[in-house]
Amino acid sequence: MRIIADLHIHSKYSRACSPQLTLENIDAWCRIKGVDIVSTADFTHPRWFAELKSKLVPSEHNGLYKLKEGLQPQAPPPIALPKNPTLFLMGTEIACIYSQGAKKMRRVHHCVFAPSLEVAQKINVALAARAAKLGSDGRPILGMNSQDLLKLLLEADERCVLIPAHAWTPWFAIFGSNSGFDSIEECFGDLTPHIFAIETGLSSDPSMNWRVRELDRVALVSHSDAHSLPNIGREADVFEGEEKGLSYDAIMAAIKNASPAALSRGGSGQATSVSGLATRSHTHLRMLGTIEFIPDEGRYHFDGHRDCKVRLHPAETKKLGGLCPVCKKPVTIGVLARVEELANEPDGRKPKHAPKYWGLVELDKIIAEAEGVKGRSAKAVEKLYWDLVAKAKTEMNILLNLSASELAAIASTRLAEAIERVREGKVTIEPGYDGEYGTVKIFSEAEKAKAKQALF
Repeated sequence: MRIIADLHIHSKYSRACSPQLTLENIDAWCRIKGVDIVSTADFTHPRWFAELKSKLVPSEHNGLYKLKEGLQPQAPPPIALPKNPTLFLMGTEIACIYSQGAKKMRRVHHCVFAPSLEVAQKINVALAARAAKLGSDGRPILGMNSQDLLKLLLEADERCVLIPAHAWTPWFAIFGSNSGFDSIEECFGDLTPHIFAIETGLSSDPSMNWRVRELDRVALVSHSDAHSLPNIGREADVFEGEEKGLSYDAIMAAIKNASPAALSRGGSGQATSVSGLATRSHTHLRMLGTIEFIPDEGRYHFDGHRDCKVRLHPAETKKLGGLCPVCKKPVTIGVLARVEELANEPDGRKPKHAPKYWGLVELDKIIAEAEGVKGRSAKAVEKLYWDLVAKAKTEMNILLNLSASELAAIASTRLAEAIERVREGKVTIEPGYDGEYGTVKIFSEAEKAKAKQALF
């Protein structure tokens, strides 16, 4: 069976995040989206951790939890939810801000995972002992370096996992142009062997990461980093295997075994160890690949200066000496330029054993484009969204699985065509830059005008 996991989201206790991000609502929206496993998010926050302890119970899958029976979403969706409960895995995001190397300030975010509530509590106690202000934000800021954080996690339990978050974003990432490093080794030193995956982030995809040969030794994972319920699942990992063998250990082992280097050594059925994770029983779970936000749509794909509404391809930035042509201040160097800076392989290169990936656009955005409606939150878009999901059971089923004839049975000809175009990558995007999302266009202006004329 296919299993979809979104292992990086946030709770209502994180800054700039929706107050609707409660456990009950997250459970409901994962069912709507078709996400089987989700991070608990923010387990370092005291009030959120108290909710995790009171509202989650162990599932039949070791290290995974589910919502207690009887708990209902605060804003019930207008459709019947799929019956399978969402599985929760202990995860959070932590920000490390510290000086390293020629007194350079580093700002690096990490996804942290624990094999149980009890281990998550040990991590919280250890961080509090280091004077971490865990109650200030669901995504706490620590004045410790990345190596020390990883040491602390492994001391709590050798099965804990750290994955650098949204690895290429300019301001808060391991490879970020403004405060990151040029390699995993530079960041983690002797502990580098414990880093077996990186998160690609919204503004990059596997094809961009394949240009850096050294990254062949790590798996590429993708998660939504959702700050609101509708964004859950916009990026995710896709696994395949037997449900009975699903567990925290199996998931982490499957991720490690999804790197091109690991696959070239042992093939997709050969498991290798992950710290303290036994692997004898994990060969039945493998990671097929990732669901990706089309990177051009990401907020930091191109270079630019938001205040001046200046969007620049990296080649243009070079010609301008890195300065905004309007105000003459330095522009924010985006992910595409940063990948190019570290690349040592040609564009289009793909490792022989690399997992696949699917570039998608969220269903409500596709509906808005197909219907000629401005904005994914329009009432007309919302009505059609719920109608489609009610018929197809989940959003992922619509975006990934339904055949052309099945789409035609539940959607208009134009909407079905729009979904097919996204699947085939036949979209154009005005790239995102300096914190602004890109704009997806599925139909040309001529096609839109023709469709509008047909209505009159």
